[in-house]
Amino acid sequence: MLDSACLIVDLQKVQRITQGISGCLEPTLIAKRLTEALIKDFNCVFARIWLTEPDQRSLRLVASSGLSENINGSFARVPMGAYKVGKIAKNGIPFLSNHLAEEAWVKDHDWAIANGIQGFAGYPLASQQRIIGVLAAFSHETFLPEFLEVLQVLCMAGAIALDAAQKSPQDPSKSQTRESHPLSDHLGSLLSTSQLSLIGTERPLTPSSTYLLIKTVEILNQFNCHYCRLIYGDTEICLEGIIAAPTPTKNTGRSPFADIEFFVQTLGGNCDVGINAQEAVHQIRLTLPYGATTQVYKSKESLSQRERQVLALLTKGLRDRDIAQQLHISESTVKFHLNRTLSKLQAKNRYQAIYQATKQGLI
Repeated sequence: MLDSACLIVDLQKVQRITQGISGCLEPTLIAKRLTEALIKDFNCVFARIWLTEPDQRSLRLVASSGLSENINGSFARVPMGAYKVGKIAKNGIPFLSNHLAEEAWVKDHDWAIANGIQGFAGYPLASQQRIIGVLAAFSHETFLPEFLEVLQVLCMAGAIALDAAQKSPQDPSKSQTRESHPLSDHLGSLLSTSQLSLIGTERPLTPSSTYLLIKTVEILNQFNCHYCRLIYGDTEICLEGIIAAPTPTKNTGRSPFADIEFFVQTLGGNCDVGINAQEAVHQIRLTLPYGATTQVYKSKESLSQRERQVLALLTKGLRDRDIAQQLHISESTVKFHLNRTLSKLQAKNRYQAIYQATKQGLI
């Protein structure tokens, strides 16, 4: 299960990174800011970006941060389809490994071992179904699922910025009209049992909003979505979907959209899920305001030591009964502390409380 609080914090970092490259019309500068952000904000030890050459036959290394900033080495030019980077560009498929030194395709195993590299993530930079480059990130630690989800959003935002810069190299005044935002194309490609309907004119969205829409469509597709519509309104964007097949809600006791509903609340949006008498989800309607970003509320009152203990155990997945036994208090006392915590953090539910407390460094 993904760590929801961790995801939200990382998506806020992506939001700041995106703001840093917004309006920039120099591809190499955009690429450099992205690789530097991976080192600074996500604890990668090495990050590189290659851009596809105009002839589509090779990729050129344009940015390198971390262990080496040299862009003129042996991988300065990579033929399309060669090495792992070239294959990612040719096939448009990400590649992930948490055991880099053991991979047969690695050219220099000694380098990976000497530098203690474990994690490798290679992502295609795609815009309007075109591969315009490849991003590669290396880490001393294994890459967690949360980071890979965030890296996907970062690559999408980076690809949009790079594509706009490449299309407008000499005329900054036209950058806004020539920039493309192919979110509908991406969402449509995720659906295998239905087609996406688009209403309104597409406009830029925050990485957090983009992430939510992608994850929602992925869930819809898992359960044989028969209808999906994306609506760009005057003040908000709306995604509607209908699932005809039963969901696993009845067996698991948890809606497949539970995490989505949580994220939507943190972004100030709404998520309405229709469930029939047999607990089968049939319809979802998700709305988000433009420019939606996660919000953090400073608590007016500090949490007591006991409240922090209860909340810390809650983040480990313990139930109220288990928390009571571990702290040698009654279950009703646990609920009392949690209700007090929600009130102090201005949280609507326990998920939000965990997020707010994490952001404020209270746990």
